[in-house]
Amino acid sequence: MHRVCFVLQVKKARMDEYRQRHEQVWPDMLEALRRTGWHNYSLFLREDGMLVGYLETPDFKRALDEMSRSEVNARWQREMRDFFEGDGERDPDRQLELLQQVFHLP
Repeated sequence: MHRVCFVLQVKKARMDEYRQRHEQVWPDMLEALRRTGWHNYSLFLREDGMLVGYLETPDFKRALDEMSRSEVNARWQREMRDFFEGDGERDPDRQLELLQQVFHLP
């Protein structure tokens, strides 16, 4: 299992709504994440809008690619696109800035 950590930047003006949206993630989105290999998935939001995501997966590229082919992910990404700083052209799941793991205490 590989540990993956990434960052994105949520627009400060949209942070409250972003939190609210994640209180009730669509059941079919949750099922798609599980089915495509996103395990122990967590999101952390700092007060300046920095979003840190963490997950464990056997193969992150495969998990990301499989999610990108799902209809529910396409809907979710369209709805979430405006919450993030960035070019506004790419879906948030294609703007992830991956962080390099430098230490792990098993």
